[in-house]
Amino acid sequence: MTKPFADAAVQVRDLSKQYAVHDKEPGFMGSVRAFVKRQTRQVQAVRGVSFDLAPGEVVGFLGPNGAGKTTTLKMLSGLLHPSSGSARVAGFEPRRRERAFLKTITLVMGQKQQLMWDLPALDSFLINQAVYEIPDDEYRATMAEFTEVLGLDGILKKQVRKLSLGERMKCELAAALLHRPKVLFLDEPTIGLDVNMQEAVRAFVRDYNARYGATVMLTSHYMADVTALARRILVIDAGEVVFDGDLNALAERGSSGKTIRLQLRRPATPAELAAYGQVVTSDGLSAELTVPRAEVSERAARLLSALDVADLTVEDPPLETVMAELFGARPASARPAGEVTR
Repeated sequence: MTKPFADAAVQVRDLSKQYAVHDKEPGFMGSVRAFVKRQTRQVQAVRGVSFDLAPGEVVGFLGPNGAGKTTTLKMLSGLLHPSSGSARVAGFEPRRRERAFLKTITLVMGQKQQLMWDLPALDSFLINQAVYEIPDDEYRATMAEFTEVLGLDGILKKQVRKLSLGERMKCELAAALLHRPKVLFLDEPTIGLDVNMQEAVRAFVRDYNARYGATVMLTSHYMADVTALARRILVIDAGEVVFDGDLNALAERGSSGKTIRLQLRRPATPAELAAYGQVVTSDGLSAELTVPRAEVSERAARLLSALDVADLTVEDPPLETVMAELFGARPASARPAGEVTR
């Protein structure tokens, strides 16, 4: 049995993953050549990643498509073996997939499912109870709690294939957390859900973290998931961690501007507002401007003196804007060769 490591819930040191990828020319002759002599190349998915997560910490794990986020989570959950480096999760080495380790963690992937398609969700729950050796009293207590928090009444006995996407995702979360894991790896848990269901999933994760002190590592393309749950952000790009800090620091690094929101007593035209910053929106009595960070105070003072301002607020740009500025405009040629997503 692996000796527990108590200082960090997750400890990663120089973790790397390299794949051998088979290349094939298109068409029949390409298939023949590949059959006779297969061409391969090495693809570096994750490059020397290092970080620690404290017990009970919620961390957003962000990056563009192909950055290596899911590959990292799969290595931390033991589904993939690293090419080099080391990882410790809840005191265990993930690649060994020990029973005690599997009872301590969970991996939820919004694009994958663990529930049996033609059976009611409740049957999958009972299977998980047996697999994780959950005592009957603990199982009943957890099911009662999850049913109340997630609103599972009326859907547990329906075939999974007859559930809506939102209903299925709630059942997926309940099934994944039935054994009360202490480390959660959540990969796009709200993908495809409507706004109300996204908020319900966030509230459930937030409550679970507070109730059980679980460590949560979350990837999502919905920035609202990250801003609602995480204060610390890890950003990975081309397989390397390029940022590790809080949301405010990420906003300052990723954007050279701030947002000024205005409410006016008398209308102003976009042309008038353009003298104070880049006009993002304007409808006469309300407006949103982007101004350089270094000039926020001076621009705000000019606005207050020149216009009839009822209210003025200064904000960091939305996280979506920051991420787009960091990654969205960069051409693919700027990335190191051989980057893969998963």
